[in-house]
Amino acid sequence: MEPQFELIAKTFQGLEEVLAQELTELGANDVQIGRRMVSFTGDKEMMYRANFCLRTAVRVLKPIKHFKAADADQVYDAVKSIEWSDYLSLDTSFSVDSVVYSQEFRHSKFVAYKVKDAIVDYFREHTGQRPNIRITNPDIKLNIHIAETDCTLSLDSSGESLHRRGYRTGTVDAPINEVLAAGILKLAGWDGSTDFVDPMCGSGTLIIEAALMARNIYPGVFRKEFAFEKWSDFDRELFDRIYNDDNEEREFSHKIYGYDINQPAVDAALANVKAAGVADCVTVERRPVQQFEQPSEPTLMVTNPPYGERITSPDLLGLYRSLGERLKHQFIGNTAWVICNRAELFDQIGLKPSVRIPLFNGALDCELRKYQIFDGKYDDFRADGNDVRNEEDRRRSSEKRRFKQHRDEFRKRFDDEDDEDGIPGYMRRKHMEFERSRQDSRPRRDNDFRPRRSFDRDRRPDDREDRFGEQGRSSFGRDRKPFGGERRFGDRDGRPYRGDRDFRGGDRKSYQGDRRPFDRDRKPFDRNFKKKRYED
Repeated sequence: MEPQFELIAKTFQGLEEVLAQELTELGANDVQIGRRMVSFTGDKEMMYRANFCLRTAVRVLKPIKHFKAADADQVYDAVKSIEWSDYLSLDTSFSVDSVVYSQEFRHSKFVAYKVKDAIVDYFREHTGQRPNIRITNPDIKLNIHIAETDCTLSLDSSGESLHRRGYRTGTVDAPINEVLAAGILKLAGWDGSTDFVDPMCGSGTLIIEAALMARNIYPGVFRKEFAFEKWSDFDRELFDRIYNDDNEEREFSHKIYGYDINQPAVDAALANVKAAGVADCVTVERRPVQQFEQPSEPTLMVTNPPYGERITSPDLLGLYRSLGERLKHQFIGNTAWVICNRAELFDQIGLKPSVRIPLFNGALDCELRKYQIFDGKYDDFRADGNDVRNEEDRRRSSEKRRFKQHRDEFRKRFDDEDDEDGIPGYMRRKHMEFERSRQDSRPRRDNDFRPRRSFDRDRRPDDREDRFGEQGRSSFGRDRKPFGGERRFGDRDGRPYRGDRDFRGGDRKSYQGDRRPFDRDRKPFDRNFKKKRYED
């Protein structure tokens, strides 16, 4: 019997429960939900299946050590103490990825460098040589995760992010992430028992994921390779058995429809549908949402309209009004799910949602709303004993509060769509903010007096006393250029200072002797003397 070990599946915030359900159905043990991750235990076969079968996981990690560290030296010592000969050799290349949420560790790349140095020094001491480090396509990929002082060093068993299915041959601007699309479909309860439609399908991600789920085709079948295939203990026979097992696939007797007004998007969707091997059950046509008609069979709609961010429409509000009008008059008796990040766009739909699920689409704080379409007025619908909400909808609404507790904090941190594995770009922004605040707060030195090249937009001349008269006051204006067009005065943190004579590369040497920091003991400089120097 294969030994059991700890595994971690990473995902996007809001999809943790969906991923946990997937792992439970897959047969994982000790499934525990965290933030943007789900931990579980399993053997080597479970690790292979998790990478091959999971639709809502970004990557699967195998932790090799948990430890606490308060500084970089402790990280170095803990990593160096690992028996790296069990995982690496001089013939294998490796890279280190890092994710840091800590006040002690300000730079995630620096943490990655310390881990790399520890591994290299380990081999130098034991063999006198160093292993190869390769940023792209390494044999072994390591991941260091730090939350305050809790550190986890893991082997990355996935390699390239699992959202890269391999069927996307055509693309358009701002395509929805495949993992997010699969998570939305699972939240919408898509099981292949009805028809499916996306009236604004773009490159076809939602309709393809819907077809794969309906037929129970695992997303790993399109992948070229996984990182665990380069491990020394890789079991080729076991993985081939998982890869070639199609007993779980099933027939799909319904149809999936995708429409879009953009012909390049339709062409891209057709290419992707063909590459995914689901062209026999998916229909893609060029058709505006205004021409959407009542389907003849029960149909589930899931759509990701333009938000006006990376892609937009000449009449964005009108587009959502048209969608609401089509739903109300041409989608009676069916259910629609719409994801968007702007409340004013949802308002244009003009329908009351029965469920609102908060999600992140990249850096965009979005909501997934469910619309139960019925004929007539809502009061009459309720009077007949009907309800737009079921028990599952009520449970989701109650869990929305738990999500909101962490959403504001996450929104501050999240800066851009994660790179390959969902590593947030907010750490780069956080580090830049820290460096900026440190530069602003540290004491000034005589040789560290640099000119201010731009003025803050929120600065107002009325907030400061008029030290320089009418001519000097204009120097605080963002676009005004006193004294012959040269900016000479500004302030920083409420303290006045003197900049360069000419920001376009003028003479700076004549002012070196007078670049002294302004402190409490220094007397205010004489305005006439300062003005005289400029006139000279």
